[in-house]
Amino acid sequence: MIKIAVVGVAAILMAMQLREVKPQFGMYVVFGAGILIFFYAFTKLEGIVEAMGQLGKYVTIEEKYLQILLKMLGISYVSEFAASLCKDSGYNSVAGQIELFGKLSILLISMPVVLSLLKTLGQLLT
Repeated sequence: MIKIAVVGVAAILMAMQLREVKPQFGMYVVFGAGILIFFYAFTKLEGIVEAMGQLGKYVTIEEKYLQILLKMLGISYVSEFAASLCKDSGYNSVAGQIELFGKLSILLISMPVVLSLLKTLGQLLT
């Protein structure tokens, strides 16, 4: 975490210095740092996948539901990252559209889980 914090703070300091010379260069530095941090965070995803696999061993959950959960997690991180970059650039409307699309994608992916839950509830009530 300290490495990521240092990269973020260094990028902001460089962007502040470049803002006086050429503002767009500062934005490029911030984008570069954001992408670097994103890909570094993406490498940590392997640990999460392993933990989900171990969770699946302890609890009888179908593998497709764990896959759905990981997809939802990935969509939320990617959409949040992209929306944050757009907001930092001043394109709030594009950021809002990305967030909306991410939410709709998560809703679409989660439908098999919702349908299975409703089916189980229907069987319990009858």
